[in-house]
Amino acid sequence: MRQVVLDTETTGIDPKEGHRLIEIGCVEMVSRNLTGKNFHEYMNPEREVDEEAAQVHGFTWEDLKDKPLFAQLADSFVEYIQGTELIIHNAPFDVGFLDNELEMLNQQLGEARYGKIEDYCKVFDTLAFARRRHPGQRNSLDALCKRYNIDNTARTLHGALLDSEILADLYLTMTGGQTRLLLGGDEDDEMSGVVRDLNSTIRRVAFEDQQNLRVQLATEEELAAHQAKLEFVSKKAGQTSLWQQMEQQDVAPPTS
Repeated sequence: MRQVVLDTETTGIDPKEGHRLIEIGCVEMVSRNLTGKNFHEYMNPEREVDEEAAQVHGFTWEDLKDKPLFAQLADSFVEYIQGTELIIHNAPFDVGFLDNELEMLNQQLGEARYGKIEDYCKVFDTLAFARRRHPGQRNSLDALCKRYNIDNTARTLHGALLDSEILADLYLTMTGGQTRLLLGGDEDDEMSGVVRDLNSTIRRVAFEDQQNLRVQLATEEELAAHQAKLEFVSKKAGQTSLWQQMEQQDVAPPTS
């Protein structure tokens, strides 16, 4: 599955007041793995940047006046997002600006050449997702990074590509945390594309030998580490783990 984590920076907060895009930053993921095939462009907004917006992202008209127009980037951008799922924090804001740019371009061309963003791809709003998971709490990008222990120390100013990279990490954590299952030190094999034959590595125990199997109980240190891991997983997921629920109900947790 191909997904694109997207963020934008703008001259202000409302395209209906004539504000424009100044930056688009996109990070591509395939099967929940970052590919490095990103899309990142600065744009000439053809207008001044509001002082409040400049304080957020650090860009002024002088920084942007020599950048390409959105019209020069539209085709490559639309091609990049075609058929994917866009992951955006507070999607109505970014999608509203993107739709506005595409509609302005249609008006300049005198034809409906470009559709709306959702004509090209699906949209997943991480802010709406976070509000459902954490109702009544602060769910800004910075607040969520703190809640999920995501490193955003490089974020002194907003930047579309940096914010997309942070959001990609946050999205993976919020929607499952672990992006792949690696057992028994197979990391190098997976990264190199080597697929092991599981049948050749499984050691099966004959039934008549099972009575002589040694039972190795966990030590106090191992039990404490296990409990700490359960609490960590529960915190990440925002809910009590299944193992803990079964222990509370005095039901034996699964052994495998």
